[in-house]
Amino acid sequence: MARASTTSDAFNAVAEPRRREILGYLAGTERPVGEIVAALGMEQPSVSKHLRVLRDVGLVRMRCQGRQKLYRTNAEAIRPLHAWAATFERYWQHQLNRVKERAEGVARQGHAELNSQEQKSEPKP
Repeated sequence: MARASTTSDAFNAVAEPRRREILGYLAGTERPVGEIVAALGMEQPSVSKHLRVLRDVGLVRMRCQGRQKLYRTNAEAIRPLHAWAATFERYWQHQLNRVKERAEGVARQGHAELNSQEQKSEPKP
């Protein structure tokens, strides 16, 4: 089966780590290409190429201000990514709860052993 083009949907577009990095950087505010280049340490042509893919699938929007192009995330287009990732949140929350319960159990056991040792070592009146 042929792999889908990176411009076919948001999921394929964000499969590339640098695009996710750009999206994360744009999450806070609208930014010009030059600022993205400087902040992420990428070459300008590479940033432009990634922005084009993100724009084509609708994850970012661009507007011109004079000669400058400003980019920002499109929250509505990101919603399906968030909804999909949220399906795994329950799993990870369950796993974290199990780790927490185990750590608390070990801590209680260690505390009980420490108290027992202290009681044994106290001099009798």
